[in-house]
Amino acid sequence: MKQVGQGVRKKDAMALLCGKPVYTQDLAPAECLCVKLLRSPHANAMIRQIDASAARRMPGVACVLTHEDAPRSRFTLAGQTYPEPSPYDRLILDRHVRHVGDPVAIVAAESARAAEAALRRIRVQYEVLPAVLDAEQALDHPVLVHPEDDWKALCDVGADNRRNLCAQEVVSQGDVEAELAACDVVVERTYRTQANQQCMMETFRAYSYMDAYGRLNVVSSTQVPFHVRRILANALEMKKSAIRVIKPRIGGGFGAKQTAVCEMYPALVTVRTGRPALLVFTREESMTASSPRHPMTIRVRLGATRAGDIRAMDMYPLSNTGAYGEHGPTTVGLSGHKSLPLYSRANAFRFAYDVVYTNTMSSGAYRGYGATQGLFAMESAINELAHTLGMDPAALRARNMVREGEQMPAYYGETAQSCALDRCLARVQEMIGWADKYPRRVLENGHIRAVGLALAMQGSGISGVDTAAASIRVGDDGTYNLMIGATDMGTGCDTILAQMAADCLDCDVADIAVSGVDTDQSPYDTGSYASSTTYVTGMAVVKACGLLREKIVAAGAQLLGCAAEDAEFDGTCVRCGGETVSLRDVANRSLAAGAQELFASASHGSPVSPPPFMAGAAEVDIDPETGEVRVVDYCAAVDCGTVVNPNLARVQTEGGIAQGIGMALYEDVRMTDRGRMMSNSFMQYKIPTRLDVPSIRVEFEQSYEPTGPFGAKSIGEIVINTPAPAIADAVYNAVGVRVTDLPITPEKVLRGMGRL
Repeated sequence: MKQVGQGVRKKDAMALLCGKPVYTQDLAPAECLCVKLLRSPHANAMIRQIDASAARRMPGVACVLTHEDAPRSRFTLAGQTYPEPSPYDRLILDRHVRHVGDPVAIVAAESARAAEAALRRIRVQYEVLPAVLDAEQALDHPVLVHPEDDWKALCDVGADNRRNLCAQEVVSQGDVEAELAACDVVVERTYRTQANQQCMMETFRAYSYMDAYGRLNVVSSTQVPFHVRRILANALEMKKSAIRVIKPRIGGGFGAKQTAVCEMYPALVTVRTGRPALLVFTREESMTASSPRHPMTIRVRLGATRAGDIRAMDMYPLSNTGAYGEHGPTTVGLSGHKSLPLYSRANAFRFAYDVVYTNTMSSGAYRGYGATQGLFAMESAINELAHTLGMDPAALRARNMVREGEQMPAYYGETAQSCALDRCLARVQEMIGWADKYPRRVLENGHIRAVGLALAMQGSGISGVDTAAASIRVGDDGTYNLMIGATDMGTGCDTILAQMAADCLDCDVADIAVSGVDTDQSPYDTGSYASSTTYVTGMAVVKACGLLREKIVAAGAQLLGCAAEDAEFDGTCVRCGGETVSLRDVANRSLAAGAQELFASASHGSPVSPPPFMAGAAEVDIDPETGEVRVVDYCAAVDCGTVVNPNLARVQTEGGIAQGIGMALYEDVRMTDRGRMMSNSFMQYKIPTRLDVPSIRVEFEQSYEPTGPFGAKSIGEIVINTPAPAIADAVYNAVGVRVTDLPITPEKVLRGMGRL
């Protein structure tokens, strides 16, 4: 391998560095109508009357749309492969508003000032209804979030809108109760996580226009262009063939843009007016009417022998999907299926869950996608079990964790064909100085230093469901055009896929031009989510390059007058015996005299989803007088198979860890008793700054995944999962306070110490 494994600079680095217009709003035409949304002030209400006549008469207003002007077909905003597990429970505009911030009307005007003035002239009479805001009270509550008759679920996920139930399931193996009864020690704890925001720099935005052929074109900052096309077709009651979706450069997503939060509003304006329309969410809208992480309450029971052998695991998450069910049935599955398998030697496990509707902002996808919540609970419980047994938490993990070649019953029965978790655990202990620092030290200034650690696993794509395709052609100059449907959202997937193609074709990365996503021109790809691009799209690229290489050899052999099996291609020319013909000549001849163009396309889907593994260790400094917790060092050892681009993999890891630190210590969601979000800006919703992020040290313990391209697995999501449980245990080791509901604030620490 000459390109794979190298820290190749990102394809678009110079464009971004020079500030070239590459993002959605940069590319929107100047004549776009400005779209704004009127939002509900109530958590649960029926619109009895809405009068938009005054708004429609205002200067510069092109249209005002209410529920009376919108299609009546229900759909989901979840960017998932059809048939989506998420229920069809939305309308573009509905008479029934289900959370504070639910859209009530759409205004499109010549300027933002005219649109905002028109919003103030719309008069709405609401019948305010009782709301259910507490997920623990929602199941079978007399207040129904979705009482409508046309609610439907395409997949059997245990949903029942008459019970406020979005999904429900029980998965088990062995007799959990009998095993727990026979255990020497049983730990039972409940943990809570919040509706964390992705906080990407570029908020939700899209613009739309009608092209010369009368088709609706939507340019969107999205992770899932092909899914957005289907969502828009469902919402607008149009044929998919009448819609084209284009994805420019994305200013961050982290899962938020796996949900089509905003595209339908400008699209409806364009359909109604025939004019281009642009909608840009404010930061407040992105924090109060978006798609944050699902809040979960997770009960964990662990049973073990006194020697430290884990015999039984029982996990029950209660997930709050909010007012709509986007990603509700699927995120909760990962909370157990990506945590329980870490300890697959147990005799029995049970994983049961409920996902409930409430009158709060709808939840969605966020990096880690449910595994983050589940691993906070499971790894915290493992740490508590270790302390109860009087064992070193690292030693307890080493005794019970999954190893290469072992089957993982709780991970759909898959076998860990590539697993360096044992080496990750050992390496991270060395990096953090575990032997010398565990459990704590008291400094001369009275501060306390302590360490904690956690393990994590994720997946590589969605096995047996999602697929990706790649197409590649030879240009007449002997270079290549690689066309993909995967979405680069800052991760550098355009670059690593080009690295793979370059190694497959024995050329330089600079010889591979990568085309972005356009649903009219790009090969199909489900999109950038589920840690799928490197593993799934990467294999599609490898397959397509293999087919193209065969065509190059065949074309060159024909020019040389020999059999294809006697020829070989070295990246610059086709050789047969002592004769050669250059790739440039082969390419040129393929474009003339009725010859066949050198082009290949391939698809890939995997029956397995090999998990990457990770160990993370945190060192914290606590001021016992104030309760302030500061992370002073964080070490990570990651097994993502073959590291395709070490520079990009390291940045991915560092960024994920920073987000995990934010979830652990800072990000607090506050809501009034009437359902209004108070954490609606970066003044109220705190994320870590550069000053809050410590030294982050990352190393890779490579394994080789036989089903992945060049032995690679994913890395995008796993990296966010270890900070919360590692930091929580470090706090416990420091001051004896076990915080089970995130974030870990100074108030909670002081209260636990008995000082508040």
